[in-house]
Amino acid sequence: MKVLSRVFRGKFIAGLKRAFKQKKLRFPGSAKRLADKKAFDAFLRPLFHHDWVVYAKRPFGGPQHVLHYLARYTHRVAISNHRIINVADGKVTFRWKDYAHHGKQRLMTVTAEEFLRRFLLHTLPRGFVRIRFCGFLANRRRGALLHLAAHSASAPISQCLWLCPHCGGAMVLIEKLTAQQICLRSVRRESFCDTS
Repeated sequence: MKVLSRVFRGKFIAGLKRAFKQKKLRFPGSAKRLADKKAFDAFLRPLFHHDWVVYAKRPFGGPQHVLHYLARYTHRVAISNHRIINVADGKVTFRWKDYAHHGKQRLMTVTAEEFLRRFLLHTLPRGFVRIRFCGFLANRRRGALLHLAAHSASAPISQCLWLCPHCGGAMVLIEKLTAQQICLRSVRRESFCDTS
């Protein structure tokens, strides 16, 4: 704990210095005097003379539990829209599950700032990417299309027909485009559009 305390203190203060140098810190009200470099350095100096309290312990469920917890945030956002009940007068009311009382649904109202603070606590760490499925793996169509994709993969090429939604006839493949090519062509097409 003692080593972790010193490492955290060093990294935190180094981060403050870096943010000050890059002019990312704001000093409103009575803290305005800290905008001066000498005053800011004088403010930081005594922070090294105190032991910082850093609390850390093994996760309850072990490393596997932590991975499962993080995995939830790679697949979905911290709170879905249907749980937000009301946004008015600078306050947000949302639904939450009280696991201490058998997952009972409850409502909570907090200020917009507090809601954003809590939401941002669940932002993925740098390097983690949210997984989004599209195409035949998209949630709404996966049931039907995954079966169709599996069938098409095992069927002979002649049976894998793409049918016209209007006449039901077989579509003929003329050209395959990458996403970049599609984007480029649509940009070119827009430049030829008559907007008058």
